[in-house]
Amino acid sequence: MKTTTLDLIRHGEPEGGQMFRGSKDDPLSELGWQQMRGAITGNDRWDAIVTSPMARCRHFAGELAGQLRIPIHVEDELREIGFGEWEGLTSEQVQARYGEQLSQFWQDPVSGQPPGAEAVVDFYQRVVSGYERWQLQLAGKRVLIVCHGGVIRMVLAHVLGIPLDKSFSGFAVPYACRSRIQVDHSEFGTFRSLISHQP
Repeated sequence: MKTTTLDLIRHGEPEGGQMFRGSKDDPLSELGWQQMRGAITGNDRWDAIVTSPMARCRHFAGELAGQLRIPIHVEDELREIGFGEWEGLTSEQVQARYGEQLSQFWQDPVSGQPPGAEAVVDFYQRVVSGYERWQLQLAGKRVLIVCHGGVIRMVLAHVLGIPLDKSFSGFAVPYACRSRIQVDHSEFGTFRSLISHQP
């Protein structure tokens, strides 16, 4: 039996506060740095860090990897979904400009995607591809993945079998939220379990 532990953590608050910022590369705010540092405990032990290339993830991941003296890997496929015309807008601005499209997106992001946005099905396939690559490459290790709310939703949808049309409304993923996934590899197959989800 070989066990891989994967801890996913969402980045903290970026500069500019809450908005749709899939591909908008804002760094962490001062509060965001506090949230991330506060989410790590003295009992945490990892063998490696995998991070999204976005500044709001990569800068913290680099700091932590340096402190812990462990390797860091940047995975482009773990970047956030692109929100198309909604990029850089707050929920209030989207509501004002696009009306019912906002609630349609949260209820069913597959058929209610923002204009010009990356399709959720494509996003899911991209994220799972990047996630599984590192799950295999770092099999048997304890891994921290620093990423985004959308990325965590896709990974949990994959592990728990959540339909993609429910993947954005089924659970909360606030800033610095942590989720632990355990992957057991044995002669009987590979078993994936969500061990904890701490908003």
